[in-house]
Amino acid sequence: MAFDYGYPELAKKSESYEICFVPDNDYRGFLKRNVEGLEERVDGGNFIDKNGNILGKHKGYPFYTIGQRKGLDIAFGRPVFVTKIDPDTNTVVLGDEEDLQQSEMIVAKMNWLKYDGVEDGKEVFTKIRYKDKGALSNLYNADGGIRVRFYENVKSIAPGQSAVFYEGDDVIGGGVIQRSKL
Repeated sequence: MAFDYGYPELAKKSESYEICFVPDNDYRGFLKRNVEGLEERVDGGNFIDKNGNILGKHKGYPFYTIGQRKGLDIAFGRPVFVTKIDPDTNTVVLGDEEDLQQSEMIVAKMNWLKYDGVEDGKEVFTKIRYKDKGALSNLYNADGGIRVRFYENVKSIAPGQSAVFYEGDDVIGGGVIQRSKL
């Protein structure tokens, strides 16, 4: 199909767990090639710490991901990670690995498969990325979405990614992560 639609390089690409429509797995390059003027609009945003202190400048929020450690082009003498991204202010928050640990998130744009919804407190396994083993959690209805409260902290909750809820081997539904921490 990719070849028929005029994407011969994509048609040759082997199976990947990366972004399927980016033939070279370089999403930064893909964005630069496909969003006119992106670099000029987002270059020079601030890296900050969790207290709001400015740590340096970055190349633009779209070029970073939650949990990213490499390719930040800023050194601290210890590992630092992207812990939050604020597109409205073009700000990227950096922190320690433990700052990636969260116990709650909000999920919206729900798609229920097994039920029409859930009762508050429903216990499920929640996956927040493709290769995630899942974590035990409770679901609560909240503002048109679902508040997920994990029994134990999970690492790198990333707004914009999918969350999928399981009951045993059954997918009961899922949605798009809106934010971590309430």
